[in-house]
Formats: sequence, structure tokens, C-alpha cells
Amino acid sequence: MANEIITNSSNSENTYNSIRHSIITAQQKVYTAVNSAMVFAYWEIGEQIYKACGDNDRSEYGKNLIKYLSDKLTLEFGKGFSETNLRNMRKFYLCFPIQQTLSAELSWSHYQKLMRIDDKVRREFYTEECIKSGWSVRQLDRQINSFFYERLLSSQNKESVSSEIEQLEPKPEYEKIIRDPYVLEFLDLNPNPNFYEKDLEQALINHLQKFLLELGRGFSFVARQKHITFDGEHFYIDLVFYNYILKCFVLIDLKVGKLTHQDLGQMQMYVNYYTRELMNEGDNPPIGIVLCADKSDSVVKYTLSEENTQIFASKYKLYLPTEEEFKKELNLDDYQKLN
Repeated sequence: MANEIITNSSNSENTYNSIRHSIITAQQKVYTAVNSAMVFAYWEIGEQIYKACGDNDRSEYGKNLIKYLSDKLTLEFGKGFSETNLRNMRKFYLCFPIQQTLSAELSWSHYQKLMRIDDKVRREFYTEECIKSGWSVRQLDRQINSFFYERLLSSQNKESVSSEIEQLEPKPEYEKIIRDPYVLEFLDLNPNPNFYEKDLEQALINHLQKFLLELGRGFSFVARQKHITFDGEHFYIDLVFYNYILKCFVLIDLKVGKLTHQDLGQMQMYVNYYTRELMNEGDNPPIGIVLCADKSDSVVKYTLSEENTQIFASKYKLYLPTEEEFKKELNLDDYQKLN
């Protein structure tokens, strides 16, 4: 009875909302402080790299310098200082050469999006508009991709064009600091896979990881929720193994629902990344497997090229678990049959 009285009390609800507001405000202050420090640090790093190698970052000296810095910084401060990230910091300095123009309102993810705009006038417009309108990263991305700048210039109803983003891409009330991979890397914290997976999918991944290691056949565990970043976009490969019999990486993504062409395209991107960036001398090309509850053979047929040997590659079946073994282990028949 006492709980019911408290639950139904308007005073209790007001107290809850007040406390909730205090927590969100505190989280936002923490995130803003960390993000501001990170943005200014990355700008200074970019400035120092540029002064050290000038416009010749792709020369032998420039490449060796960036590799040297990446190796040393990663060893001491964590994985946020890859060669790609250091090049992005250098580019950051070149795109925004005056430090005083940087805004504490914009995150590193915002600046990653803005750096992709080659035209200086357009970049300055989106930067100013983003600060003035308080766009989230998703809102900024949508505005850039929908040619907001060009539409605004040609529109007779500029107010309508400016306000449509709130309906198309509503801004979240707040974003927890722990969900920003850049902040995690800057603070040298390990991301927890539970932040990025639904409960059911997470349970299946847990089980699949154990299953493959117990199965043997040359599997060695490499990574789980492997984080890769392209131009500010974050991707997570569910499981990465290395098979020392096949001499290649095996990438696995698990989809609880029906297979789509986007799933295959994403896996192709992962495979291409590992092929170009992470293969060691003597390795065979990596292969990718998308496990799903249901699939269309036509989607597979017309998404993948006829010469495909890396996605659902049949020549590796001697050492990989069979489709039936995967189904039995994950009990996918309880959802939908794989074929």
C-alpha cells in the first residue's frame, strides 16, 4: 500500500524528474569536459605532426614518422593512436588551423564528419550551423548527406528547410559518455560489448565463441566486438578468429533476423579491411560468415559476385563448422530454419 501511495504521488514524480535532470546534467558536463580536452589535444597533436613532416606525410619520412609515433603512443596510451587516427588529427589541424575557432559544443565525432567536406565554404557553413542549432552527430550527418546547404540556398522557405531535421532525425535527450568509442579510446578504457548488443544476440555470441573454441579445427580466438572506424563511422565485428590450418582470419557476424543484402555488404567491407590492412605475410585472404535465422538464396546470389570465395566460401567447409552444426549449436530451429 505504501509503495502504491508513493508511486501515485505527483510529488514523488516531481522529485524523480528533478533527480533525473540533475544526473543528466552532470553526465553532460562530464562528457563536455572530456570531449573538449580530447578535441583540443587532437588538434595539438595534428599541429605537431604537420610541423614535423609538413605536406610530405605520404613520403618515406612522413610514413615512417607516423608509424613510429603510432607504435610508441599506442604502447603507452592505448589503441586510440593508430596511424589512421594520427593522420586524421593532422587533417583536423589543416581543416581548422585556428585553434580559437574550435567549439566545445562539437565532439570529435562532429569534427570527423566536418573534415570530410572538401569545400572550405561549405565546411564553415556546416560548422557554424551545427553549433548554432545544436545538431547531434546523426543530425549533422543527415544534413550533409541531404545537401542541406544547397537546398537552403535555393529554397524560398528557408525556415521550413531548417526545421525539418527535428522531424526527420530527432535529437536524443542525452547520450551516455560510455557509449562514445572515441571517448573510451581517449581515456584508454576497454569498451564493454554489452553496451552494443541486444540481450538475445549477446547470449548467442557468448555461446558461439565457446563453441568454436571447443570445436578445435585450428581456431584461435582473436577479438570480440572488434571495433573498426572509417571516417567517423563505427563498426563492430561480432567475433574474429584466426585459423592456423587455413592460415587466415575468420570473421563472424550474427544476425538474429533475416539476412539482408546490407548484412552481406557490411561483411564484404570487413573482409576487404582485413585483406588490405591486417593480413600478415603468408596469410590467405580472410573469410566472412554471416549467421542468421533466415536467408534468401536470391539475396545471396545477386549481392555477392560469381567469383566470390571469401563470403560463405565453400572451399573452407572442411575445417569450418557445417551449417547443420551451427544450427544445432545455436538452436536456430526455434526461430526460423536457416534455409
